[in-house]
Amino acid sequence: MLTRADRPLRLAFLGTRGIPAGYSGFETCAEQLGVRLVERGHQVTVYCREHFQTEPRDSYLGVRLVTFPVVRHKYLETLHHTIVSGVHALTEGYDAVLTFIAGNSVVAWIPRLAGVPVALHVDGLDWRRRKWPEPAKRYLRFAERLSRHTANVVVTDSHAVVDFYRRTYGFEPTYIPYGSEVRRRPPGETLARFGLEPGRYILFVGRLVPENCAHHLVEAFRGLDTGMKCVIVGDAPYVEAYQTALRATDDPRVVFTGYVFGDGYAELSSSAYAFVETSEVGGTHPALLEAMGSGSAVIVNDTAENLETIAGAGLAYDGRSGGAALREVLKGLLDDPARRDVLAAAAKARVDATYAWEAVTDRYEELFREMVRRRRGGAAPPGPSSAGS
Repeated sequence: MLTRADRPLRLAFLGTRGIPAGYSGFETCAEQLGVRLVERGHQVTVYCREHFQTEPRDSYLGVRLVTFPVVRHKYLETLHHTIVSGVHALTEGYDAVLTFIAGNSVVAWIPRLAGVPVALHVDGLDWRRRKWPEPAKRYLRFAERLSRHTANVVVTDSHAVVDFYRRTYGFEPTYIPYGSEVRRRPPGETLARFGLEPGRYILFVGRLVPENCAHHLVEAFRGLDTGMKCVIVGDAPYVEAYQTALRATDDPRVVFTGYVFGDGYAELSSSAYAFVETSEVGGTHPALLEAMGSGSAVIVNDTAENLETIAGAGLAYDGRSGGAALREVLKGLLDDPARRDVLAAAAKARVDATYAWEAVTDRYEELFREMVRRRRGGAAPPGPSSAGS
């Protein structure tokens, strides 16, 4: 018989667009954790936004889906959906709630009205993103500061973010790494569709927004003497001007694929000569981990978060110098295939040792159980100031 400490938990994930994942790392995290926790006997609900669901469904691989329509607005959509989801969660009898995105801290407390403990995943420092106007940046800084008061536990997947919160706000979020699911796929229809050859292209994957700096890679290819192609995978709403400028290149080696998911994405990741993570903001980037795990050598913008992720198992360029600096690093890697192979092996070993989703799920499962134990024991919930990294 299961003890009270070991019985299955009723859990809910709020703040994402929903699953199956088809947009960003938050959705991937919700899917990977949710499915694995269900396999371990827990009941998991993921709250979804109606317009991101490609087909009506009330469950996915055992995870219960609750879907609501939302206000379609660049600045209000996430917050509106999290409020609606939090209110719904009040009467569902959950044991614990995981809410994603620091900007949701202002409403993360809603499930606590029913005595349900809440963990808030703050990811990277979202206010650094160029897409936000100054009022939005101030709001996000306020939300970061507020997070220790509205959630029982604050979680992040980057030691660099832990350090920032400690220095800036005087408390340490709980560190739990992001996970990586590696799905190697042989060359096939996707490569053929985009005119690509295995091992003959450099890959970028991400939302095409200014702070993800895909333009660094496009600029780096300008003047780079190589027959390899530059493959840009991704898209994004609300940034038409940036994307128009990005796609204006007349270099025939640069290929824009738009969004590619599932087996097609795994195929592209598996056959790249190298992967470039150009983002200047954020915590642990899922696409970077997936590229490392699938056997690509990686080059990253030298942010603290990116350098933490590769831990020496890759190369870095000076992000402040942009495409010119990246070009030099790319040239060195293209000229030395043997070094590329060594770096690819080191990157895969790094992911296998540190970022396996099963190990990440272990950490979250224990976090949820600890939150429930403290709630039932009448003790104060596990506040982020006491949560070590």
